[in-house]
Amino acid sequence: MAATKWPLAFSDPDWAFEVKWDGVRVIATWDGDRLTLRSRRGRDITLTYPELSWPGTGQPTILDGEIVALDAAGRPSFGELQQRMNLTSGAGAMQDVPISVMVFDILYLGSPLIDQPWSERWGKLQALDLPLPYVVPEPVMADGETLWEAIREQELEGMVAKKTSSPYRPGARSEDWRKISRVEQVRAVVGGFVAGEGSRTGTFGSLLLGLDDGNQLRFIGSVGTGFDQPTLRAIREALDEMAQLESPFAEDSEIPRDATFVDPQLVAMVEFKEWTRVGKLRAPSFKGFTDDPPEAATWLEEGPPAPRTESG
Repeated sequence: MAATKWPLAFSDPDWAFEVKWDGVRVIATWDGDRLTLRSRRGRDITLTYPELSWPGTGQPTILDGEIVALDAAGRPSFGELQQRMNLTSGAGAMQDVPISVMVFDILYLGSPLIDQPWSERWGKLQALDLPLPYVVPEPVMADGETLWEAIREQELEGMVAKKTSSPYRPGARSEDWRKISRVEQVRAVVGGFVAGEGSRTGTFGSLLLGLDDGNQLRFIGSVGTGFDQPTLRAIREALDEMAQLESPFAEDSEIPRDATFVDPQLVAMVEFKEWTRVGKLRAPSFKGFTDDPPEAATWLEEGPPAPRTESG
């Protein structure tokens, strides 16, 4: 289940409010004998996180949560987690980038729970009493604006609001779950790059980004910051293997004339200041690549949210 973008924090007695974690979504399934971890894309990532054994009950269970890694200040960091995602599993990886799983929902406990309201699922999840590295964060009931102030003070990613009567709708994006971001982020498809100059000679200067808006990508701008030298080299090697002559973008006068186009398969997570009036990213910065399929990065879901002024 996915959350709908929402522009404003709000309070409501029929809603629960949680921190929005800067990590990777995971579905953890215990079949009574074996634990399987799958990403939002459905890829099996169990071997990447060998420290995650099953600590709960003996009956089959399915949990929904977010894998996070903490930075030196103790805040969730997608950049730190990106390093772990690229490391070979084993003791060294676990020591270099330890992770936690922020568990926020339970979908199955001996029988399906998805038709039950969030409030009942939450009670069952709490009763599991999961040990570390599993963490079940306590939501704030009703008073979303107070939680929002704490999120701003601690410079966390944002907040998710959940209607307490809502069932779990697998694969659906619903206004029963609403995400409010402190910093603007977008998942965007890489459709090309501009070659680097100076210290970036042999790598690239910027990545060209787009969102699926029909049969082609809608160009939303270029990102050239947020990369270190090893990342620049690794990405350029991958881009060279994906190069193609045809542009995957719809016609746009702002696409650089010297661009090299690539097969649009990589999805980047990008922070930015705001959307411009013409639908481009202002001051974007690269955070890392996600495991999302390119068809999930659409203008409808990732583009500017429609204005709203109340909780609804």
